[in-house]
Amino acid sequence: MARANKPPSKPPDPVAVTPAVKSTVEREIKLAVDDHFRLPPLAGIPLPRRLLTSTYFDTSQYDLAHAGITLRHRVERRKQAWQLKLPLMKDRQEIEMVDRQSIPPTMFRDLLFLHLGRRRLVPVATLRVWRTGVRVCMDNVPVADVTLDHVSVVKNGAVLQRFRELEIEQVNGKDSTLPDLERQLRRAGACDHDGRPKLFRALSLAAPAPDAPPSQDAPVVDHLKRALALHVRWLLAHDPGTRLGTEGESLHQMRVATRRLRAILRAARPLLVPAWAESLASELSWLGKLLGPARDLDVQILYFNDEAAALDARDRKPLAQFVAHLQTQRENIQQVLLSELKSARYLDLIRRLRQAAQDPAVVETTIALSDLAKSAFKKLRKAIRRLRSSPNNVRIHKVRIKTKRARYAAELVEQSAGKSAARFIEEAQRLQDLLGVHQDAIQAEVRIRTFLKQSTSARAAFVAGRMVERQRQRRERAREEMPRLFRGLLKRGEKAWG
Repeated sequence: MARANKPPSKPPDPVAVTPAVKSTVEREIKLAVDDHFRLPPLAGIPLPRRLLTSTYFDTSQYDLAHAGITLRHRVERRKQAWQLKLPLMKDRQEIEMVDRQSIPPTMFRDLLFLHLGRRRLVPVATLRVWRTGVRVCMDNVPVADVTLDHVSVVKNGAVLQRFRELEIEQVNGKDSTLPDLERQLRRAGACDHDGRPKLFRALSLAAPAPDAPPSQDAPVVDHLKRALALHVRWLLAHDPGTRLGTEGESLHQMRVATRRLRAILRAARPLLVPAWAESLASELSWLGKLLGPARDLDVQILYFNDEAAALDARDRKPLAQFVAHLQTQRENIQQVLLSELKSARYLDLIRRLRQAAQDPAVVETTIALSDLAKSAFKKLRKAIRRLRSSPNNVRIHKVRIKTKRARYAAELVEQSAGKSAARFIEEAQRLQDLLGVHQDAIQAEVRIRTFLKQSTSARAAFVAGRMVERQRQRRERAREEMPRLFRGLLKRGEKAWG
């Protein structure tokens, strides 16, 4: 691997979110419009006309842009702020720091050090945007901002390029709001966007797109390399958000990428040099265990916050204390996590993963991709049959693990296996979700009982008893659904793998 792609040998200290930093999730749809487009009448409040001047920063090779990350310094009237946008599944997380300095904040560099390495951040483009629009309301509640941007790319005071862009950004409400507005705007003349962010258009860069899958008859190692590269990029994309710690989904996606990489190495074991694969899988296991406790707490905090909202005021107070107890644990774990993510061990793992995606250590073999998926399915089928009529929690959890492994192995061969593999993957996802609910209920009951031991309040004991009963009901409902999903998955697996 080239020296320029290596991360710094000693990462910066863990970042801390200060009061001057705001983090939001940006959910939007972009549409293309011509010079004659006009916004149709929309139910809502006109937004004030704004002038936004943004200077974008990146490396000379546009490493951030290619990773789906943008960093800009924005000026609006007398307000100056730095904005960092990170990938977050299909959305983006925007972190804003009000700061008048002209160089990128140390905090943002710290978050991005895996992507930057030792490379310098330099200004790469300046965009001046006149923005108009409407805050759309439903039942007097704001649901989305529809904005029309008139963009000028400027350099040394001269305009190099002009274009217009239409955006629908969710403010509140259900996800269905955005598609409904999109249909209305398309009827008014808007059309498909090419997928390029403003910066890409300013720099004349091609739209970011996933690597084309190998052909069905391509060597097995080509399919393996693509799968490894896909999940290594996913892990790296969600590393900054995991460090920031304000959006649990970033950590979740980083953990998912870690788990999938381990599953790929396990499924492809017959293709790989044993010592190389085992060593890399061991380090991924370490990373998974590091991320696991934080993710488990995120799940529990979200669940119990939702439960508290459904209780009356006097029962809500003990549960609020319990959630605060979980949040304290989560904050402590975040500090441990940040410390490990700046360790030499983590940096070495990232180096090895990048190298593995380009040049995995393979052996000569005649094994086909379908053989890998078939082997994982057979192990899953055996585990399901062992459950019998009265499965215990341990065996159910083992089936959950083997379901994940069989699904990820199937994803490795989906391109060559066709629709039967795709249907198996869909069925495995459904079962995996159900088994996850069952496991979450077990973990929730354990945490409730632990908290109860530390509380002397009779009201807390009453609420805890109700919550324990709810966890048992969650498990029972999940168990009732399991046989049907087991049958469906086995049927799909038999059709795909025999």
